[in-house]
Amino acid sequence: MTGRQGWVRQASWMTLAFLYLPVIVLVMFSFNESRLSASWQGFSWRWYGALFQDSALRAATTNSLAVAVCSTLLVILLGVPASIGLERIASRHQSWIEPLFLLPLVIPEVVMGVGLLLMFVLIQMPLSLMTVVIGHAAFNLPVVIVIVRARLRKLDPRLYEAALDLGANPWQAFLRITLPLLRPAIAGAMLMAFTISLDDFIVTFFVAGPGATTLPLKVYSMIKSGLSPEINALSALLVILSMGCVTWSLLLQRR
Repeated sequence: MTGRQGWVRQASWMTLAFLYLPVIVLVMFSFNESRLSASWQGFSWRWYGALFQDSALRAATTNSLAVAVCSTLLVILLGVPASIGLERIASRHQSWIEPLFLLPLVIPEVVMGVGLLLMFVLIQMPLSLMTVVIGHAAFNLPVVIVIVRARLRKLDPRLYEAALDLGANPWQAFLRITLPLLRPAIAGAMLMAFTISLDDFIVTFFVAGPGATTLPLKVYSMIKSGLSPEINALSALLVILSMGCVTWSLLLQRR
């Protein structure tokens, strides 16, 4: 039994190394003095300083943050009521309505990107940051629904019913009972949606128009001209920000 446990532990460490060793190498070489990523010539912050002096990169950062914030607010406004509605409808309807909400989680992003592009062309909506926000909201909505519904299923329905018995109307019971109990899940869902939106490339590639370049698109355009330490520095910042948001989201959901 001990030998089997040791093998499982070793396999777990090997899996973690396979997942995170490339990230560690990327972050390490973002501090490399040399412009050549393959050779280490000393510690330096120069490439991080170069990032903040790049006006195009600052514009891409602003676009990414604006899209992430707007799409996150949109999916929260849509996802929280949808989650509550799914929990309260009859179980016989949930069996076919729920898969419709969760389908974007399993649809390939390329298919979703092409579908959104065709829809915008069909309705003659010019590609811009607005179309990017709509695209990000489309694949983030199921994420919010899954997180909020997981919290809803843990709530005691008698608390809501007791508020109604004590004279509160359904809106007051929601604001004073259900919503405060959902706040950790809502906050966690917001952070998760923000992170996914900030890192998305495939859907953004299809629905972004002129002047709607986000950070992932900017990194892709920089890579096409050759690898440079600036890309390592930018990627390291994105990794740290994403991992921080995901960790914070998980901590909030455990409350």
